[in-house]
Amino acid sequence: MAHGDHLYDTYNPPKQNFIRGEGAYLYTENGNKYLDFIAGISVNCLGHNHPSPKKALIDQANKVWHLSGMFQLPGAKALAEKYCQALPFAEKVFFTNSGAEALECAMKSARKYHYDNGSPEKVDIITFQGAFHGRTFATINAGGNPKYLKGFGPTLPGFIHLPFADHDALEKAISKTTAAILIEPVQGEGGLRPVPDQCLLGLRKVCDDNDILLIYDEVQCGAGRTGRLFAHQWVEGAEPDIMAVAKGVGGGFPIGACIASGKVGAGMVPGTHGSTYGGNPLATAVGNAVWDEISKPAFLKNVNIISDLIKKEFEQLKHDFPDVVQELRGKGLLCGMKLKKPALEVRKMMLEKFMLGGSAGDNVLRLAPPLIINETHVTEAVNILRACFEEAKKLDDFEG
Repeated sequence: MAHGDHLYDTYNPPKQNFIRGEGAYLYTENGNKYLDFIAGISVNCLGHNHPSPKKALIDQANKVWHLSGMFQLPGAKALAEKYCQALPFAEKVFFTNSGAEALECAMKSARKYHYDNGSPEKVDIITFQGAFHGRTFATINAGGNPKYLKGFGPTLPGFIHLPFADHDALEKAISKTTAAILIEPVQGEGGLRPVPDQCLLGLRKVCDDNDILLIYDEVQCGAGRTGRLFAHQWVEGAEPDIMAVAKGVGGGFPIGACIASGKVGAGMVPGTHGSTYGGNPLATAVGNAVWDEISKPAFLKNVNIISDLIKKEFEQLKHDFPDVVQELRGKGLLCGMKLKKPALEVRKMMLEKFMLGGSAGDNVLRLAPPLIINETHVTEAVNILRACFEEAKKLDDFEG
């Protein structure tokens, strides 16, 4: 068996072997330079080799690596304080190692809230088609995608899947057993679909009217990616009761968090939940450094400036390549295009031209570059996409 073949075959990576990164670029062992416009799937928000989180990690590594929640975790307390000061709804935080774990904590917190408040029958969680909430048993069942459920049955009870943006279906689905509504303010895997502002406000009202908790999955669309610290903050009055975050909040170091209101967090007492690594000193040292960078007004201002530029350039691509681009998708720097040609083939063309991108459901070309990119990076990316679309015109149209 060849070297490296002992890994599970759950991924099919290309032949390139990246050995170092700098800013918006990755470099292979033979010196080739690639423009990174996927950032570890919306993770490397500060790009590669950023001095601030790197220094925080090294400084902490010279002190203590791990303690567990059995002991005081000053870094975790400091980071939790930053989240709660920035989010009006937030009073309690539980740190995890990943987005899926943050979602698990969020769903447990919702059910525990209703149990403690005399409604143990409230266990059902409503989600929406196209959602992706993780790869654990609970999160694949929450997402409901048959592709991710196949081979892992039977399906778990307690999840109700509704069509995306179908308010009438939502009204009919609510019952005395409904505990929470779980939604991504901007769907990632589902095809970069933002939830309309009025729908987020409508979800908030439905939850208030029916004693239901509203859970946001901002694992992919949070951490400054849409031009606000969190995507739901574009809509005043649409705050959640619970929010799950990860990916960009560690800038590449594994860390996630379940952030909850005081009324929800109050029920999660000793013995109800835990995580050996969650909130460990290395992760929270990096998390604090990343937060201090992305929360700067000038940083988020630049994200919005570059987002507007990319949107303008993508509109031009759509105009110039009507046989390739069907529509623009996404919000901020979680952006892309629904294509008429196979997105996976276009992604391969990009790689051949030294640019990294991704794909998502509904035949969407997904781009999630580091949030530190500038106009030069955008110009380079658009030129590569233009060359790829010229080639893509020769491909057959995508069907299903």
